[in-house]
Amino acid sequence: MALSQSLQQRMLQKLSPQQIQLMKLLQVPTANLETRIKEEMEENPALELDEDKHEDSDEIKDEFNEDGAEDFEEKDGSEDEYENIDVSEYVSDGDDEVGDYKLRDDNYPEEDEGRQLPFKTEVSFYEMLINQLGLLKLEEKEQTIAEQIIGSIDEDGYLRRETAAVVDDLAFRQNIITTVEEVEALIKRIQQFDPPGVAARDLRECLLLQLIRLKDEGKSVDLAIKAITKYFDEFTKKHYEKIQRGLNIDDDQLREVMQQIIRLNPKPGGTVTEVNKAENYVVPDFFIMNNAGKLELTLNSRNAPELRISEGYRDMLKEYDRGAKKDKRQKEAVLFIKQKIDSAKWFIDAIKQRQHTLLSTMNAIMEHQYDFFLTGDDTELNPMILKDIAEKTNLDISTVSRVANSKFVQTEFGTYRLKFFFSESLSTDSGEEVSTREVKKILSNLIEAEEKKRPLSDERLTELLQEKGYNIARRTVAKYREQLNIPVARLRKEL
Repeated sequence: MALSQSLQQRMLQKLSPQQIQLMKLLQVPTANLETRIKEEMEENPALELDEDKHEDSDEIKDEFNEDGAEDFEEKDGSEDEYENIDVSEYVSDGDDEVGDYKLRDDNYPEEDEGRQLPFKTEVSFYEMLINQLGLLKLEEKEQTIAEQIIGSIDEDGYLRRETAAVVDDLAFRQNIITTVEEVEALIKRIQQFDPPGVAARDLRECLLLQLIRLKDEGKSVDLAIKAITKYFDEFTKKHYEKIQRGLNIDDDQLREVMQQIIRLNPKPGGTVTEVNKAENYVVPDFFIMNNAGKLELTLNSRNAPELRISEGYRDMLKEYDRGAKKDKRQKEAVLFIKQKIDSAKWFIDAIKQRQHTLLSTMNAIMEHQYDFFLTGDDTELNPMILKDIAEKTNLDISTVSRVANSKFVQTEFGTYRLKFFFSESLSTDSGEEVSTREVKKILSNLIEAEEKKRPLSDERLTELLQEKGYNIARRTVAKYREQLNIPVARLRKEL
């Protein structure tokens, strides 16, 4: 009974306005932060840029000492104590060591007179969905639930998290009490977003969502819908004759059905990512440079704007305070000014807290994946889950997730989304924990090197991996192969 009461009390805690502001700011990509700050200044004239301190540098260097990542604690393992944290010790007022972007490595492009490199902004898959969410008229609770759903969608466009798990996340992480039915209703609305097929739970649902969209547009796809609805297993195994018999159609109709299905996109999120890669540059949030074998982490300076409280508003408040007896109008004016100044202080603190949270998270990731950042070799990636970084930084898992889902780091080997560095683990014969990404890389290499007239079966691939010391089951090999979008052996065979 006591446990039930404790859980209920925790679920009913309310997030402070500062807490909500920080959570939203963490999700804002570097490229969009300037716009977000401008919006805040337009809404609040008590907030302004400090032109005297503002410098057009390309990155801010973070000086983490051995205990630096532990200085920030979220009390009781939550984020509910934000307003009690003094952020000034983490971010200085413009006296941070300023790095030179081209300082140590010729692999990085040259700058033009110290200005920001001409990166174009990538409209990420996540941003694309959030923008569409803004078109819906939702209550505040529905908005939070919908944002949680979108945050759970992976880069391929799939919502692989169970609905009940999303309900639990909302209860324990965001203090939102909801039901499976309420979440499902919002999932269905998000499934109407572009690209078609987004927020599907599996491939079958993804294809059906796209076919239904085509039907709504007036296309004749009824047979294709029936094929996927009733004969999905036969379709994946290419047992077309069973589909033909089941639908009672001739060869031409079967060919048309298959063409309609093959034209669909099995990875709706992946399409957005590829288009963006082809047409845009990503604005990195962090830079990691290798200086003679020592990694150095810097934060893009666009994340560290110099903000201050308007002197005009301070002076107005002093004038009103100096006044003797105040009438109702003057009291209302004082209240308005104080509210604007308090709001500006909250925003400045949230921006500084955002800087520290970003650097703390990225530093922990860099330390955990040190060998990869030195070599660029995928097989050097260590197993790493959100909980690992949360424990290293004393941040909440949901906070780490927000950073990992929306931020990029530029290295000498390329620019990576932070989410790339997270993967589960697998044991070797020696008991060593290795990243599943490493196993997938080796699996991919084995298939690439196979004799195409005699492709390796999943059983043989399992044996080869086990010979290399990886304790892995055949069904796991099959799962990894499917995640790599590699067909079964009989479909890889070349005649």
